Amino acid sequence: MKYCSTRWQLFAFILVGAGAFIAGSRSPGQTDTPATDAKKEKETEYPRFHAGVGGPLGSDTDRGKLVGGYRAAGLAPIPVVSPDLTDLPYKMVDGFKEFHLTAEVVKRELLPSHQMNLWGYNGSAPGPTIQVVEGDKVRIVVQNNLPEPTTLHLHGLELINGMDGVPHITQIPIQPGKSGIYEVKLHQTGTYFYHPHDAMQEAMGMVGLFIIHPKVSFGPPVDHDFAVIAQEFRINPAVNTPDSLNMDFNWFTLNGRSGPYTTPLVIKLGSRVRIRILNFSINDHHPMHIHGHTFWVTGTEGGRIPPSAWIPGNTVIVGVAQVREFEFVANNPGDWAFHCHMFHHMMNHMVAGVGPGSRKKADGKFLDPRYKYPGYPQMKGMMAPFTKEQKDKLYARKEVSGMHPMWEMGFGGLFTIARVLPPDLYDRVMAGEKLPPGASVPGRDPTMMKEMHMKGR
Repeated sequence: MKYCSTRWQLFAFILVGAGAFIAGSRSPGQTDTPATDAKKEKETEYPRFHAGVGGPLGSDTDRGKLVGGYRAAGLAPIPVVSPDLTDLPYKMVDGFKEFHLTAEVVKRELLPSHQMNLWGYNGSAPGPTIQVVEGDKVRIVVQNNLPEPTTLHLHGLELINGMDGVPHITQIPIQPGKSGIYEVKLHQTGTYFYHPHDAMQEAMGMVGLFIIHPKVSFGPPVDHDFAVIAQEFRINPAVNTPDSLNMDFNWFTLNGRSGPYTTPLVIKLGSRVRIRILNFSINDHHPMHIHGHTFWVTGTEGGRIPPSAWIPGNTVIVGVAQVREFEFVANNPGDWAFHCHMFHHMMNHMVAGVGPGSRKKADGKFLDPRYKYPGYPQMKGMMAPFTKEQKDKLYARKEVSGMHPMWEMGFGGLFTIARVLPPDLYDRVMAGEKLPPGASVPGRDPTMMKEMHMKGR
């Protein structure tokens, strides 16, 4: 009898637990919505203007998971910002949003004074960003100005087979000087992309973002929405054209530029932010890491992930041809590094000799006694000090105003900066005001603190 009583108690416990689980779960048809008014009180548990963990583990406010930003729910999504790229305009023709793409040889300045010969679209590599809305009918007219046939593949889209853009499998390639037309009615949402279905052409830089917005913002709605494309090239010394057959890569870019020429992501403190990352590298994955914040992975190249499956982190691995979207509340002010954590991918044009062997005099003696230590100093893979003309280009962008002195020496390759600025500072930067160096870096320089300590201050 005692056994039976214990067994029934256990059974009742399981039933109660299952009921609680079901009551707290989303139904299969439930949409991803922002926090309701009833949850606003809980949202105050998550600090909006300084770092903090928020509510209990698993709650809506846990690490800011479902904490909204400044925008109200139920509005249309904001446009995606793809730094250093442009948006492709369209015109309405017979109920279609009609876009015109020209496949052509382009020049792209990966770093100041480093013009490279790439292949792209409409004068740019990557090509311009296409932004559309679920339910749209889209027509893309492709003009081929390349010296060989090409096609257009809308990567990840569920469309009619004949529009899939695979040469000789679904279509006759577009010949040089000719054009082709692709049409699709959209029923998906998320971060997709376009490219030719030709390996060499893709290796030469031909890709562009294809963003499909939902009709109403996913919840919680974001205040900033950024997108970046990671790419890699092998460009040999004294050459300006990639070697598309070489698999030893030495140039790494975000949206067609290498750090420090990548334009920072400027964010208002307290905002909810989405960052979309497409890895269009030839064969390298990229563990993308952001400093100072914890994010939630909310989407892939297949679209939105249900909130119950979101994963927290500060680094996400993005494989070749994959997309990862992550969101966070930008509650920690300052200039935060956002970069690939593959060490060689944080460098530019790794072609210099390394180690002490490259720094001996003709008589075999070291130029500096420090060079006697094996491996010191390895070349960092970054450029030599920038010329005035190069620095002028770096500092000409309003998005870098007020950054730490000599910030340009701190990063290269797959590297940019997420600048989380208090509202007044954000407005001044975006208005183009020239701020004093270091204006956006809270706290003291650790080196200066050490000097003051040594002086007994």
